[in-house]
Amino acid sequence: MQPVILLRTMRPSFLVLTPVCVFLGLSTSLAAQSSINYFMAALVLMGALAAHVSVNTLNEYHDFKSGLDLKTERTPFSGGSGALPGNPEMAGLVLTVGLLSLLVTVAIGLYLVVQRGMQILPIGLVGVLLVITYTQWLNRSPLLCLMAPGLGFGVLMVVGTHVVLTGEYSGLVWIVALVPFFLINNLLLLNQYPDIEADASVGRNTLPVAFGAGASNFVYALFMVASCATILLLLVTGYLPGLGIIALLPIGFSLFAFAGVMKHAANVGRYPRYLGANVAAAILTPLLLGVSLVSG
Repeated sequence: MQPVILLRTMRPSFLVLTPVCVFLGLSTSLAAQSSINYFMAALVLMGALAAHVSVNTLNEYHDFKSGLDLKTERTPFSGGSGALPGNPEMAGLVLTVGLLSLLVTVAIGLYLVVQRGMQILPIGLVGVLLVITYTQWLNRSPLLCLMAPGLGFGVLMVVGTHVVLTGEYSGLVWIVALVPFFLINNLLLLNQYPDIEADASVGRNTLPVAFGAGASNFVYALFMVASCATILLLLVTGYLPGLGIIALLPIGFSLFAFAGVMKHAANVGRYPRYLGANVAAAILTPLLLGVSLVSG
């Protein structure tokens, strides 16, 4: 029973986002015609997954300790796993897993710095800082809370993978990383709508809490358009092959999700199909973008 509870706190259904972002960084490396060290790529993936597990389990632990778990109306995509309220004796183990996962991330990161050079160090330091501060501090600032998910997954994982595999930064990877940056910000933003009252009660100050659903809808639309504009820019400038047009296909999921929040606002959590469509857009768009880069 304990392994099942522990696995739930890792939020395994969301961990798929990590290999997608690492794959996108691998794709930009292949597009740069670099000779890929797949052992290094595997290490990057392991470190990124460990970081994701760490932030998920630490978030679960702090949400339980703050009492947020008892106030949240859960959906399949928001509100945490709900594993700890029924198994409070597991809290210490979940915290331990979160800290050990972070140590694994740091250890892999240091090895990569030794092997590939100091240019990877700033990305690693910012990543560790995000993991440590996300639940306790970043969630108290609407802007930082909004940007942190896209920065961690969309920028740090994509750019970090590229730098480890190629040994250098490039203009292409920074532009490509903007696509998951916008979409993953939107992923977490929409998942905060059902938790507005619960989050506010424990001091969280997310964008929906601070400015309401109307302003949050505008930001969602802005990021959605920005992700499409970035893909079009890559196509027009020739950084992306013609096949890259397939990366625009998941915009249909974003539009469907946007229609849902425009209609239901803070009550969108009662209609999981809209939250699910938002998740699909955040995963499929960078995946298809990576496929098109590799094929090109």
